[in-house]
Amino acid sequence: MTTWQFVRLIAGSFILIALALGIPGSPIFVSQWWLAFTAFVGANLLQSALTKWSLMESMLRKLGVPTGA
Repeated sequence: MTTWQFVRLIAGSFILIALALGIPGSPIFVSQWWLAFTAFVGANLLQSALTKWSLMESMLRKLGVPTGA
């Protein structure tokens, strides 16, 4: 997998987990404040689309994950 694939995998996982923890009807509900984390991940995705730079992608590159073509 390449860095951009990992970024989307991680972001999607974070969003789904945060929604499961933040929606009152969920069996693993903790607090509605988890929805703020969902908004944070979405804002980072929006920022990376506009600036073509992602902190997560930079971190993955330093860990040796190959960049995408």
